[in-house]
Amino acid sequence: MKIVAKTIGIVTSGGDAPGMNAAIRAVTRIGHSKGFNVVGFERGWDGILANNFKKLTPRSVGGIVQLGGTILRTFRCPAFEKPECVKLAAKNLQQNNVDALVVIGGDGSFRGALDLSKVSGVQVVGIPATIDNDIYGTDETIGFDTAVNTAVASIDKIRDTAISHERIFIVEVMGRKRGFLALEVGICVGAEVILIPEKPLDLPEIIKVMNSNAEKGKRAGIIVAAEGYGDSSKLAQDIQKQTDFEVRLSIVGYSQRGGSPTARSRLLASLFAEKAVDSIYEQKGNSAVGLQNGIVTSFDLETSARGKKPLDLRLLKVAEMLSL
Repeated sequence: MKIVAKTIGIVTSGGDAPGMNAAIRAVTRIGHSKGFNVVGFERGWDGILANNFKKLTPRSVGGIVQLGGTILRTFRCPAFEKPECVKLAAKNLQQNNVDALVVIGGDGSFRGALDLSKVSGVQVVGIPATIDNDIYGTDETIGFDTAVNTAVASIDKIRDTAISHERIFIVEVMGRKRGFLALEVGICVGAEVILIPEKPLDLPEIIKVMNSNAEKGKRAGIIVAAEGYGDSSKLAQDIQKQTDFEVRLSIVGYSQRGGSPTARSRLLASLFAEKAVDSIYEQKGNSAVGLQNGIVTSFDLETSARGKKPLDLRLLKVAEMLSL
């Protein structure tokens, strides 16, 4: 007979992502179906440090699958980087008889989960939920598809104005460190230029592309830039100064992180949650779950937290050919 954990805790940490609520709902209901009690810690790691939690039941998570954000709320907690705070969190989990913790979040959340797993004595399982799609070990994260669709819908509208006024629009999307979102959005909207931190283009190269397009009769254009590429406002000014193009800047902003999750994000949240609860039930230790080659699987938490997910730079060449 398997010895299973009696109580699963859930925490949503770091930046919110569409589909977090779907994951909370799925962990709660699947957990209860397997005989677990489930509690949710509010406001991220701060909730564990403050012992701020509430009981979650199949009924209390009803009607949230379609909601963006997180009903548990989230909070960036710099204090959790201190070893003494991690030890306090471990102590609080033990005092509340929490046997396993599901951490729903991005790369910073996974690093915190790893630190906690080393001192707490509870099983810690990471569910990747971030619009940046930069978690090592999974092909896709919860919320990424929703963020892509949100940005694409905005840029499609901007394209109409760009064509009508024969302007160049620089559209900044999220991605402080990585370019997964900008790259996929850029391909989907037919951007003439995609700017990402992993392979930055300098100003002369960008202008060369725009001038070449103008010679072919393309007086309008879209440049999709990840926020981590650099100062988009300065780039817009520099292009306008050195060319005869009218250039405008549009920042999609936080709308990418909110809104009702797409069917894809809801599905991944549900399947990842099932795998996470199964990992806890099977006593498989500290792990993360994700999608690899179309299959939902689990893998080592430390490998995921410390690894750097590669970006397929070949897609830049594909985008270049598509923008001719």
